[in-house]
Order: sequence, then C-alpha cells, then structure tokens
Amino acid sequence: MAALELKTQGNEALAAGHYSQAPSRSTGRTMRVLYSNRAMAHIKAESYGLAISDAEAAIRIDPTYIKAYYRRGSANFALGKYRLALRDFKAVCKLRPSDRDARTKLKECEKAVKQLAFASAIESSDDQCVSATVDPSQMVVEDAYDGPRLGDDGVMTDEFVEGMLERFRDQRLVHKKYVLQILLGAKALLQAEGSLVDLKIPETDADGDADKAHYTVCGDVHGQFYDLLHIFEINGLPSAANPYVFNGDFVDRGSFSVEVVTSLFALKLRHPGGVHLNRGNHETKNMTKIYGFEGEVRHKYDATVLALFHECFCFLPLAACIESKVFVTHGGLSSDDGVVLDDVRAIDRDREPPDAGLMCDLLWSDPQANEGRSPSKRGVGLSFGPDVTRSFLAKNDLRLVIRSHEVRDSGYELEHGGDLITVFSAPNYCDAMGNKGAFVHLHRDLDPKFTTFDAVPHPPVRPMAYASSPFGL
Repeated sequence: MAALELKTQGNEALAAGHYSQAPSRSTGRTMRVLYSNRAMAHIKAESYGLAISDAEAAIRIDPTYIKAYYRRGSANFALGKYRLALRDFKAVCKLRPSDRDARTKLKECEKAVKQLAFASAIESSDDQCVSATVDPSQMVVEDAYDGPRLGDDGVMTDEFVEGMLERFRDQRLVHKKYVLQILLGAKALLQAEGSLVDLKIPETDADGDADKAHYTVCGDVHGQFYDLLHIFEINGLPSAANPYVFNGDFVDRGSFSVEVVTSLFALKLRHPGGVHLNRGNHETKNMTKIYGFEGEVRHKYDATVLALFHECFCFLPLAACIESKVFVTHGGLSSDDGVVLDDVRAIDRDREPPDAGLMCDLLWSDPQANEGRSPSKRGVGLSFGPDVTRSFLAKNDLRLVIRSHEVRDSGYELEHGGDLITVFSAPNYCDAMGNKGAFVHLHRDLDPKFTTFDAVPHPPVRPMAYASSPFGL
C-alpha cells in the first residue's frame, strides 16, 4: 500500500505541474514503476541525466519494462544523443511491435541519426560556409514590402531598429534581404571578438550621470520577444551609455525566437559596444533542432537563413569579464581546478560544443549546495559546489560569478554565499512556470542590484509551436 500511495502522490504532482516535488514523492521503493515515474518527473524538469539514471534503474529491475526504455530514449533524444535514443526505441518496438507511438519515435530517431551523418559529411567539405555564398545586394525587395529598409551597405540605423521592433511587435517579419544583412554583419562583429570579452562600465549613463553608470546583465530570454520588449521599456534600449550583456539562450522554447535573436543582432550592429552576447547551450544545432528554433526559422524564412544563424552562433563569445572582477557565463564553472581566464580566452569556439571539457562546462554546468563536484542532473556538464566557486574567484582575482541557465522563481538567486548569482530573464517560462524574470545592474562598486518583472501578454502562439519532435519535450 505504501508503494501505491507514493506512486499516486508522484502522479498527482506530475499532473499538477509540480515537477520538482514529483521525484521526492516517488522515492522510497526500488520498484520499476517508481523509478520510471521519477524519470518522467526529471524529464519534465529538464534533468535528463537523472532521468536516464532512474530509467536504467527500472530496466535493471525489469529488462522488459517498456516505459523505462521510453523514458531513457526520450532523455537521450533531448540531449541530442540520437543513436542512444534509437537503441531504446528499437528495444520498445521489439518488445511491443504494434506500438504505433514507439514506431513514430523510432522513425524520428532514425531521421535524426541520418541528418547528423549528413551534416558531418557536409561540414568536412571546404564549401561549408553559407556566408561565403550569400550576396544580399543581389536580392530584390518587392515594392509591396512596407517595412523598414537598409541600404546595400548594411549600415544599421536607429530608424531601422525602431521600425523592426515595432514590425515584430505586430507579428510581421522584415524582408529576408535585411535579415541576411544583419546576420552577415553580426558574424563579422562576433568573429572579431574573443572567446572571453573584457568589458568596462561606461563613464556616465545615458543622462550623463557618472554615479548611475552601469552594466545590465540579462539571463535566458528563450524566444519570449514581448518580455524582451518589456525589459527595454523598463531599462532602456541598449547603447554605449546603457550597455547590456545577454547571457545566452536567446532562442528555443518560446515561439518568437527569430524576433529575439534578430533584434539582438541588429542592436549589436547599431551599438557594438553596448550589446554583448554570450553563447548559451541552446545556441547549438542539437538544441535548436529539438526545441523549436530550427522549425521556426524554416517556417518564417528558409534553410539559408538557418545556416547563417548557426554560423553566427559559433562565434558568440563564451564569457565576459566586467571590470576584471565579475565573470559572466551562461552555465558555470569547470571540472578542472586550475582554470584561469586565459584558458577561456584560448578556446577555439568556432564549432558545435563538445560533450566534455571547458567549453562544454561553461555552457552546461550548474551550481550545487554541497562542496565539491558531482555528475550533472542534466547529463551534460557537471554540478559544482561553493568551494569550486571560491577557488575560481581567488585564482583569478575575481569578486563574483554571474550565470543563467536555470529558472529561478524570483528571476534570480544569490548562491554559494553570495559568490555566485543565477539570473533568468524569461518570466513565466514556457507560459507554465509562474516565475518572475530579472536582470542585474552592476554599478562602479560592482555590488549587484536586481530588477524583477512579470510576464507581459503575447499573441496566442504557444511555446514550442514550431517544434516538430514527437517527444513532447
């Protein structure tokens, strides 16, 4: 009866969307159904590493338990480990040949594996860069187009930026020619930057006040364009006197990712010193294929635009350092104790991230309350404790780490005794989490000041509307 009660409590927590509660309510019995239920809760919470671990525990108890293969396969697919997911759905289809859903997922895995092999073959060729073959000046903009226009030189103007933001607000796109110009210009700017960008707080703010000069650090935006506009309404548009660091995960989940990242790139072109863009784990091919951005770009533009976005993503810096004292990166710290800032500067970032190593850690790792390091709940990167943060700060003569990568109910959280801050700027994430968004101000004294905000209404387009995966991730 106790096991049945735990199962019921776990299922109730899942049904209510309380994913963090479901695992604890499903523990206490080494039974296949409880491990499988807990794996499902971990998948909903995006803790794919823990989901895989629990699914494997269920499989050890009963190698014929189909749900456990489902869970492990779904978690591996979410991590872009398509061959491992393929193995699991082959097992399901063998155990239950008539399962139509399993057949659908098996075909999706086979498709993903083939696409991965094809992409690897293409990338090994010498003519892989779409940017070398695209010439927007040869494109004709139809007379019927009534949106903002750029000259053939691609020089960004305030007039274009303002017109583009308003056009996006009205759910209208800018012409493909101008998107290509923005992407080509953004790639050139990003390519000229380092893997670690050193930043200085401006002498004065936009009103000429030296005491109010600051940097704004935003966390994940995740395609929530109308919330990005709200940030600008609260905090002003970026400029050299009002500089921002956007700390990765501009795309995926939210269904206005094209509008978000195109706007950020255009603002980067208009104010190169006022917009700094760190790479997140979602600015990668594996993630965008699963979580909506790829489908959104193909729907709103085409494969050429998608390929050029990915070229830009590969040149996004991996970290920024403000006043040589505040280290800003999307995920977290390294699995190695000896990492110094020059190691970050030395990373060759023009690639898809590897599954391990410093580049992977910067994009994927998370803090933990306990000392030391542990395997990541996500299945990629690691979890690192307060001692790791203290050591990194001391070794590099830093005061603070700011990272993003995780939802926080208040939009931010001080962790590791105040040595580390998590900031997340997508309120009511996925229209479901009920969290606030936040951003951080760093004035000259480098003491962080927080602004929180609620989600604003957006057009009735659901999150993940352009994701084609049958996995429901």
